[in-house]
Amino acid sequence: MSALVIRDARAEDAEDIAGVHVRSWQAAYRGLIDQSVLDGLSVDERAAGWRRILAEPLPTSLGTLVAVRDDLLIGWASLGSGRDPDGLADGEVYGIYADPSAWSTGAGHALLVAAEQRITEAGHDRAYLWVLDGNERADAFYARHGWLEDGAIKIEERPQFTLREHRRVKTLPA
Repeated sequence: MSALVIRDARAEDAEDIAGVHVRSWQAAYRGLIDQSVLDGLSVDERAAGWRRILAEPLPTSLGTLVAVRDDLLIGWASLGSGRDPDGLADGEVYGIYADPSAWSTGAGHALLVAAEQRITEAGHDRAYLWVLDGNERADAFYARHGWLEDGAIKIEERPQFTLREHRRVKTLPA
């Protein structure tokens, strides 16, 4: 296996990021989100969204990082300053996903470490992220990396489904 490279996302990565996004949702959220919703996810629609995000990031954004091995984009992490009213002083990992074929290869670990470092460099000493309830694999991953549940929950209504998530927080090393 060749070296893993973590770098900033570029506009031309939108399609690959979208592919990872869709495949990871379909694998990780099976049984947690209605299967018809997962089956209906569109790489083309997600790629259009990613083209917008990469061209015009949120004002709070600290960027999107990608993990690349053998010239294949196998994961991504989007991060920035906190967007929640009670977490505005904190950093936030907006999303982090690895392609299912890259699970347990170190890609997620490398992305999370790089995201934590970027958030620290931006002046945040604490960060948070949201995990879909029932996503035991993600919970175990974050727990191994020192992210602790703080009891906060968020319910996000989407047109075809509802996401119930719980928050994990971490005090970042200086």
